[in-house]
Amino acid sequence: MVAGMERRDAVIVGGGPAGSSCARALVAAGLDVLVIDRARFPRDKTCAGWITPAVVQALDLPVDDYRQHHVCQPITGFRTSRMGSAAVETRFGATVSYGICRLEFDHYLLERSGARRLEGAPVGRLERHGGGWVIDGRIETPMLVGAGGHLCPVARALGARPADEPAIVAQEVELSLTPRQAAQCRVNPEMPDLQLCRDLRGYGWCFRKGDRVNIGLGRQDPADLPAHVRAFAGALVLTGTLPPGLATRWKGHAYLLRDASTRPVVDDGVLLAGDAAGLASAISGEGIRPAIESGLLAAATILAARGRYTRDALQPYADGLEARFPRARRSPLLTWSRGLAAAAVGPLLSTPWFSRHVLLERWFLQAA
Repeated sequence: MVAGMERRDAVIVGGGPAGSSCARALVAAGLDVLVIDRARFPRDKTCAGWITPAVVQALDLPVDDYRQHHVCQPITGFRTSRMGSAAVETRFGATVSYGICRLEFDHYLLERSGARRLEGAPVGRLERHGGGWVIDGRIETPMLVGAGGHLCPVARALGARPADEPAIVAQEVELSLTPRQAAQCRVNPEMPDLQLCRDLRGYGWCFRKGDRVNIGLGRQDPADLPAHVRAFAGALVLTGTLPPGLATRWKGHAYLLRDASTRPVVDDGVLLAGDAAGLASAISGEGIRPAIESGLLAAATILAARGRYTRDALQPYADGLEARFPRARRSPLLTWSRGLAAAAVGPLLSTPWFSRHVLLERWFLQAA
């Protein structure tokens, strides 16, 4: 132990769903845990903002209590289409997801974790010392968890080079509607609108959550993203889906798909979780469920190591990720977003069977 330094049993960099889930499990086991985040919570997060029943179960989230004070919109169906084509309405007859506000959701999870918190503190220097880590020359820990998203400093310390990775980029805005705008908004709160790009290299979404609406689009091509976002938002207004005159200040975000990630996720005294580990779904880009499940798996691995945080002792975490989130040899959308293949699959997207059983149940809801 270095004299004069603050010492914690574990330090987690990043207070989002991965970090807070890991922290809660470690705190429950009696560890002294510190969560560091460059933002102050509650903070905005670029995300469509929806969670599945599997997330609710993994978090042991008391939905009835949570919805008393937070946005929690039941979703019972979807409108899906290829942009410019007629939409297919799929109704499940039961709640298959919930629309949430990340500003509230992440803050709730972090507070519930019971961990010590250091907010508004970007991590600058990470150094190995005596088998553990020293953070910015003032905090010492034998166990470091990187859960700070695609650009997490812990991931960079393990050799990640975000600028060289094939990331998905997205722009999104969540707006509060005036009573007049809410009356004009034709988005069914229980049926979010999902529209795949014509070339199948991304998709746009429009979610209504009470007096809020979330609009966004993500693509594999960073250069042409703004043009696609403008066209998508304009079409929503032209078709009457959204009222005109909404003030939009788009926020950007990047994330690494599981199938494209080559980042190391374990080393002596360190693990990566969530977007820092590159776990987002190759089809939907959904990252909340992988973040939470990886956070819980990280905590279980740390506890099983019983203070012996060698790479070999932490390797079960990496093995667990490979088993839980296997890499596809080729993403279907990546395969289909090529010339004639994209043209051939287009008609399938307009069929109720394909929309329900493949696009929604298999890819977006991951019901299997």
